[in-house]
Amino acid sequence: MPQDMIRYDILAQEALRGVIRKVLGEVAKAGLPGNHHFFVTFLTGAPGVRISTRLHEKYPEQMTIVLQHQFWDLQVTDVLFEVGLSFGDVPERLVVPFSAIRGFYDPSVNFELEFDVEVEETVGDNDQGITSIAPPQPVEKPKVAATTAKPKPPVKTAKKPAKAGGEKTEAGSDENGEKSSASVVSLDSFRKKK
Repeated sequence: MPQDMIRYDILAQEALRGVIRKVLGEVAKAGLPGNHHFFVTFLTGAPGVRISTRLHEKYPEQMTIVLQHQFWDLQVTDVLFEVGLSFGDVPERLVVPFSAIRGFYDPSVNFELEFDVEVEETVGDNDQGITSIAPPQPVEKPKVAATTAKPKPPVKTAKKPAKAGGEKTEAGSDENGEKSSASVVSLDSFRKKK
């Protein structure tokens, strides 16, 4: 098989991460439109991830957070997002680089992205002076009317993102408890099979 000198696999992953970056950036500006909400799974030991020691001990490998009702101060840059969430009534600040994300799922429209993320050992990257913080007073964000276009059906299907060790995060959950299969857009769907 010829060697891919362009590295289409890396380019495709970056493009798909750009989708997450754009979506979270819009939510940071205008709030969640309609019934949209997100499950974001990330590697807790990935470079640049900053979470408290308490959370890292509870989720040593990966963690799934829910951005739905109770999150605050979402900030998005070109390389990461920061958000405030409450875990067991303890407010926390999380910093997650887009490169650490393994999965992104919007159950309101069954849209899911999965990424292959390699774990690199880092020393002291977590909990760099980050402690529990008090959430700001709730501010009503304006609702944005969403126009939706039906995407082409993805190539393969999968379950919702798995939580580390089968544990549930306390950051939020689907209020009506619906379970549905999700369509997955994976990197493999962009590769030509021979």
